[in-house]
Amino acid sequence: MIDYFAGDVAARYDSSTADMPVEPVVDFLLPLAGGGALEFAIGTGRIAVPLAERGVRVEGIDFSPDMVAQLQGKSDEIPVAIGDMSTTRVESTFSLVYIVFNSIFNLRTQEQQVACFENAAAHLEPGGTFVVEIMVPEVQRLPTGDRFLLFDASPDHIGFDEFDLVTQGLTSHHYSPQRGDYTITPGRYIWPAELDLMARLAAMELRERWADWDRSPFTAESAKHVSVWQKS
Repeated sequence: MIDYFAGDVAARYDSSTADMPVEPVVDFLLPLAGGGALEFAIGTGRIAVPLAERGVRVEGIDFSPDMVAQLQGKSDEIPVAIGDMSTTRVESTFSLVYIVFNSIFNLRTQEQQVACFENAAAHLEPGGTFVVEIMVPEVQRLPTGDRFLLFDASPDHIGFDEFDLVTQGLTSHHYSPQRGDYTITPGRYIWPAELDLMARLAAMELRERWADWDRSPFTAESAKHVSVWQKS
């Protein structure tokens, strides 16, 4: 697998996500994390570090050593296993496993995504929860026969998604005119009902689904969802 978050991408990650919410995420996760929390795709620790500062025992799994190096520059108290979140195991069990900001898309096949749910369940205590933040695929906005969808056009960033409707492929393209750099992040989008089936295959059931971390209602117009599945 190619590490698309290596080098400059890891170095710029915190600044590029500086406007994203942190406290509402931590507030949502905290009541679920009494028995510890495991973050899949922990990255630079954008959520893990403030969650640990609230007194939660946090561990992580991430594929990118460079992203984890950014985390370790902030905290040396969060153990991180380097590896694929669909297969990599740690020794502990937890009351919460979570993955935020579409990171489950980085698993590029349905088989890997199913294995991710199974891996989450394997790390959960009975009654524990798996929380995923993920966008709702915007394919309804695509004109017939088109596959590109612009989501940002500003002086310092041009971003567009490329869809493959046959394989559910979703590749995000990012270009910075000022720096002259271009990066891509390939993945596979997932529908809410498909996620629920993956959870059932891993002996988990949907407990709640919201449009955002503030627990606003999830509707047909929601751009993303925060879903909570509970292990039997």
